[in-house]
Amino acid sequence: MRANRDARDVERLIQHSEAHITWALIRVTAIRLADPSAESPTVGDESLDGVRDFVQRAIPLDRVLRAMRVGHANLARVFLRACERLVEPARLTLEMKAVSDELFDYVDAFTDRMTRTYLEEHERWITSAAAARVETVHAVLAGAVVDVGAASRTLGYDLERTHVGVVVWADTPAEDARLQSAAAGLLTGWGATATLVVPVGSGRVWAWGTVPKRLVERASAPAAGAGVCAAVGSPASGLPGFRRTHQEAVRVERLRGLSVGKPPRVILYRDVVLTVLLAGDLVAAGEFVRSELGALGGRGEAMRDLRTTLLHYLEAERSLVRVAEQLHVARGTVAYRVKRAQEILGHDIGDRRFPLYAALLLAEQVGDTVLDPPDAGA
Repeated sequence: MRANRDARDVERLIQHSEAHITWALIRVTAIRLADPSAESPTVGDESLDGVRDFVQRAIPLDRVLRAMRVGHANLARVFLRACERLVEPARLTLEMKAVSDELFDYVDAFTDRMTRTYLEEHERWITSAAAARVETVHAVLAGAVVDVGAASRTLGYDLERTHVGVVVWADTPAEDARLQSAAAGLLTGWGATATLVVPVGSGRVWAWGTVPKRLVERASAPAAGAGVCAAVGSPASGLPGFRRTHQEAVRVERLRGLSVGKPPRVILYRDVVLTVLLAGDLVAAGEFVRSELGALGGRGEAMRDLRTTLLHYLEAERSLVRVAEQLHVARGTVAYRVKRAQEILGHDIGDRRFPLYAALLLAEQVGDTVLDPPDAGA
């Protein structure tokens, strides 16, 4: 297939070369007939017919222009050698200058028009291709019935593999190109063998990467770049997995928007899945937290320190030493805070361990949204 494509590319370039040679013969013939005032042929549209092919086959502009330069040099060499053989010595310098001037004038005009035509066609192609990709992605995510093979070809991405979906955005306004690069870099950091990146406006991009499932499950979150944030779904396979990992990333993005303090710039769904599920209905979550924590759900630094310490205490299986190391405080401070939190709760922390843990987790990661309102008890 590659050989066939290369052959077509060469054929196109030969057609362009033939058009240039035809022009040169016409113009030089006019000079030889002592009619230098004859109007030079303009750059014809037929000479530009292959531009769309070049763009759609991703033949870089510099490669096309390089071929033109090589062709021009060879053509000039042939004509100048012909001058040496056919023109009498008295007119040789004049004839060679005329041929050289005509060839350079033409190649300058052609190069200019070729470049403008290529860039215009490239812009149209990129816009139409991007629009087709966005439309296909939305159709897949909406659960529409799609031909997986056709959709994969449109996207340039195999939808039947194992995917990790990410949503990438920036703290401050950023160009799509920067976010696209960050998304691709994040995915390749996990060993993605293919990526699909789709700008969705508002300084956000959606992206997917084809990755080894076990690698991602073991891997820690790589950096996303300065000022860039990312929400990452779990590895999932096939068309359903393409949807699911994206939905998880969107939920993580929403959670990060609610998070207090300075959450990590890259958050994996697997690390916050419980909070995502608990915070699915924020009104119900707030009612649950306030009911479960009572006065311990109050605002302010003192209550926050008590909740954070108690949360770590439950996660550390009641190890005062581990919590002290994690929070960088004295062991006695941890013991005091745990005792004080239990007094405010009014019951032993083992009585309703999981509901208590869930309420503390929500308060820690979502904060004011689920805590007592500022005027509570006023």
